[in-house]
Amino acid sequence: MDIIKQPWPWYIAGPLIGLIVPALLLLGNKAFGISSSLRHICAACIPANISFFKYDWKKESWNLFFVAGIMAGGFIATYFLSAPGPVNLNPNTIIALKQLGVKDFSGLLPHDIFSFSQLLTIRGFIFIVIGGFLVGFGTRYAGGCTSGHAIMGISSLQWPSLVATCCFMIGGFVTTWFILPYLLQF
Repeated sequence: MDIIKQPWPWYIAGPLIGLIVPALLLLGNKAFGISSSLRHICAACIPANISFFKYDWKKESWNLFFVAGIMAGGFIATYFLSAPGPVNLNPNTIIALKQLGVKDFSGLLPHDIFSFSQLLTIRGFIFIVIGGFLVGFGTRYAGGCTSGHAIMGISSLQWPSLVATCCFMIGGFVTTWFILPYLLQF
C-alpha cells in the first residue's frame, strides 16, 4: 500500500499516462481529452436551442464516465491515499514564492491566492475568475486542453497539437516569469 501513497517518478507515471492513448485508440477508437466533457454535460443538461450543443452527445457518453472516474480517483487519492503534510516543493521555488509574498504552502494550492476568502480581493478575483475564464476560452479557442493536445494530439502526430502544445508552454513560461510576479504585487 505504501507504493500507492508515494509520488511516482516521471519515468513510471509518464509512460503509464502515455499508454492511455493507444489503449483508447485500440479498444474503442476514442480520442483522449477532458475539455470536451463540459460540452457533453451542457448538451445533456441544457435544453436550449443552441446549435453548438445540438449533436448526439450520447455517442460520447464514455467521456463522461471517464471524467467521473477521474473525479472519483482524485477523491480517493486525496482522502485515502495522500501522505499527510505539505506538498513537497523544491526549496528554491519556496524561496522565490516567499519573495513574491506567498507564505502558505500547507495545501495543494497556496491559500494566499486560491481560497474563498481571497476570491473577494483583487488578486483572488484575477487568479480565480479571470484566470478561469482565460483557461476556458483558451481551451475552446485551441480546440482542446493540454492533455488532449499534448498527450493525444502529439502522439498521433497532429501538427496543430504540436503548435498548440508549444504555445501552451510558451504561455506558461511567460506567465510564470513575467506576469505572475506582477500579479502577486496586488
